[in-house]
Amino acid sequence: MRIRPARRPELPLLQDIERAAGEPFRTIGMPAVADDEPPPLALLENYRRGERCWVAADEATDLPVGYLIADRVDGAAHIEQISVAPAAARRGVGRALIDHLTAWAEAQGLAALTLTTFADVPWNAPYYTRLGFRTLAEDELDDGLRGIRSQEAEHGLDRWPRVCMRRDLPTVASR
Repeated sequence: MRIRPARRPELPLLQDIERAAGEPFRTIGMPAVADDEPPPLALLENYRRGERCWVAADEATDLPVGYLIADRVDGAAHIEQISVAPAAARRGVGRALIDHLTAWAEAQGLAALTLTTFADVPWNAPYYTRLGFRTLAEDELDDGLRGIRSQEAEHGLDRWPRVCMRRDLPTVASR
């Protein structure tokens, strides 16, 4: 697998990955998450054009098996979405995408990686904790993360416990 920028013709494949990655939520009593629509093509294209959309591509086929889109929020690289096709799960695809984002964020001089996720879903917060993220207390949230959480609540995601997480990056001065 190699990490590379997404290509425009691949964007529908990213939607397919998102749909497939959502299916396991159905098995844990979260069908609304499984049924949620993937990011629209126009939004994915904005991330692609902004050079903030990467795919993990299968080495044999060069087709995406996972993807990550990111924003800059509160001085951090914020993982807006990361999804891995179930057939490629448990092979380090998510970790490789996050490692790629880490290198990008460090090159941009950003202080951390952040994300929002479900607290109690095994492949969500517990997974990110294993990758070095920590859950932020409410008083640690800056305006950007508060805004994201508000949008998520409006979208109905607060039916299940959610958290904001952060992984600090080495500072520019310590490099």
